[in-house]
Amino acid sequence: MLNFALVAGSSRNNSQSGKVARFLRQRLIQLGCTDDRQSCVIDLGLAPLPLWPAEDMGPWALYSKQLAAADALVIISPEWNGMACPAIKNFFIYASKAELAHKPGLLVGVSSGIGGAYPISELRASSAKNCRLCYLPEHLIVRNVEKVLNTPQPSHEDDQRLHARADYALDILVKYAEALRPVRAAIDMANPAFANGM
Repeated sequence: MLNFALVAGSSRNNSQSGKVARFLRQRLIQLGCTDDRQSCVIDLGLAPLPLWPAEDMGPWALYSKQLAAADALVIISPEWNGMACPAIKNFFIYASKAELAHKPGLLVGVSSGIGGAYPISELRASSAKNCRLCYLPEHLIVRNVEKVLNTPQPSHEDDQRLHARADYALDILVKYAEALRPVRAAIDMANPAFANGM
């Protein structure tokens, strides 16, 4: 069994990003890829990280442990004003190679309308430099999020397409997680000369 961490990147309590994270976690369990003990949702709206730098790092010690144990990640970011929201950007200031290096990451953009693509491109461009997270070439965009992924069974045609696409993306994530396990084990990450990316 693989261990997954799903990061719901909204700073809002009871967010749609949190809903999407819980739905995808449940799908991983239903598909037989993980179980309740080997997957977690890190919801930045329910237990937020303080703005970096902070003397009190809030729940980071727990998050760091959960991320380090994960074989793969799902990063869910709502689109706010055409950008990735501040909570997920702040998360990546905390995250380092100790937690995320050479692990596959599935990006999920979330929008209440027809957007959702901008967080994908922003996070691909700026979030993995120092933590070395390996984003899949595949990603998901959940548009009109209030109307989809609300029930285990799709409720309409758009929801049905998204369910199928989510299963497809999660299957790819599983295959990357299995393939990258020996890669991580073979890489020496202790060299202080290369602590940060270029």
